[in-house]
Amino acid sequence: MTTFRTARPEDTPALRSLWHTVFPDADHVVPLYEQDRGRAARTFLACEGETPVAVVYWLPRPIRDLTGAARRVGCVSSVATLPRARGQGLVRHLLTLATTSMTAAGCAWSLLFTATPAVYPNWTVFDRVTVHGTFARPSPQPGWTTREASLSEWPVLAGLYTRHNATRPLTTSRTPDDWTTRVPIWYAEHQILLASHHDTPTAYAIIHWPTATVTEYAAPTDAGAAALFTAVARAASDRQVTAGRLLAPPPSTIGELFTTWTTAHDHTGLARPLTAGATEVRSIVEAPTAVHWTADYF
Repeated sequence: MTTFRTARPEDTPALRSLWHTVFPDADHVVPLYEQDRGRAARTFLACEGETPVAVVYWLPRPIRDLTGAARRVGCVSSVATLPRARGQGLVRHLLTLATTSMTAAGCAWSLLFTATPAVYPNWTVFDRVTVHGTFARPSPQPGWTTREASLSEWPVLAGLYTRHNATRPLTTSRTPDDWTTRVPIWYAEHQILLASHHDTPTAYAIIHWPTATVTEYAAPTDAGAAALFTAVARAASDRQVTAGRLLAPPPSTIGELFTTWTTAHDHTGLARPLTAGATEVRSIVEAPTAVHWTADYF
């Protein structure tokens, strides 16, 4: 007989095993989950006896709306079912429990990212724009310098991030704890380039060179963005990398990064209105400048 309940501390080893079975290459799942001190009450389990065979977990995150205000959003994560328990509707029942919990907690909407949207019939797929292009020929930028930075310099990066994203929909309002625990999990294998104007840090880019992807950037001014993208193009040239991606809509300075480019459409994001209206939620997640940066995935 299958029973449904929230998690208990003694479920931790079984959850680790379940996620390892379902997501053998997703090393981030357990560390992110175990950073959440209130996780047990938001982890919904389907159990055979006392053994979890399916799980749906959600966490609240402060995500900006069209005005830049941080709204409480219920972020669904780490949904998994053991192979032997699939096809029984367990996840759909757990999602119902999670939705009730998110609504009771005052979440404006629910957000998740998945390659299997059919599992989530009450969530609606939304479009996110990214850019693919041929790296530009770097040009001199008098007065600007660029160096490699580390995540130990997170207060500098955090200041630039906050200014760059202050009114950008779908971005997360990060805390110091995010910068010291969550961000390093996602960006451990990335390079950080920090651009400065007369020794004042002005912009940064976080790049995953194995896939030539600018995963995140922050440039509160167009001048800083131009200098930053020129530095990224120069770094690509030094590596003899000719083409890459930017995981954001094209800014006005995109020509400093790519000589030629095309936009692509990512349909892995899903949203579901909770206490907010459907029209409002759709306008937020599909706003022309909306971005959900990789380090804020859950």
